[in-house]
Amino acid sequence: MVATTNWIQRLSSEGSIRDEAISQLREILVRGLRKSLRNRGIDDAFVEDIVQDALLRILASLDTFEGRSQFTTWAMAIAVRTAIGEMRRRHFKDVSLEQIVGESGATLEIEDEDRTTTAEQMDKQALYDELRRRIETELTQRQQTVILALLGGMPVETIADRMGTNRNAVYKMMHDARMKLKKAFESSGVTGEEIQGILAGGA
Repeated sequence: MVATTNWIQRLSSEGSIRDEAISQLREILVRGLRKSLRNRGIDDAFVEDIVQDALLRILASLDTFEGRSQFTTWAMAIAVRTAIGEMRRRHFKDVSLEQIVGESGATLEIEDEDRTTTAEQMDKQALYDELRRRIETELTQRQQTVILALLGGMPVETIADRMGTNRNAVYKMMHDARMKLKKAFESSGVTGEEIQGILAGGA
């Protein structure tokens, strides 16, 4: 197994040493993505494109690697995030904001899970209903659109494009909306952990 320091040194070098390291890393990422995405209906061409994009990101981010995991684990995480982001962009390519926001109510519904009791489901449904009400009453129309689109799974880049703005503006609306919702829920005695559980469950 190649040591982390060796990966960094080789990828940061020049010439044949760097080329060989990139080639080895590429093979690892291709194998890993094929395994991770085998049930997603993706083809080899998609994997090759994602790995190429991921390699560029990895090489540009070598100085951000903190050594908290193996280098290849860190690199694979970047490749997987790149793949998921691209799949989401493709999925929402022809989906309008109106469609995703109009369908977002389904995102906030409770699923009947065997591992939860009826009382737990009722409590969680009450929180969902309150979240929906707070979104409608506490947020501006554009903030509602951003939050509901995010809950519906639409990527930030796509939201920005549909709204005729940029990523930074969407992040600002997202931040302001979350702060409003947090303040509104705290005044009702609902904890941040409970709200996080709602959003995680509805994603």
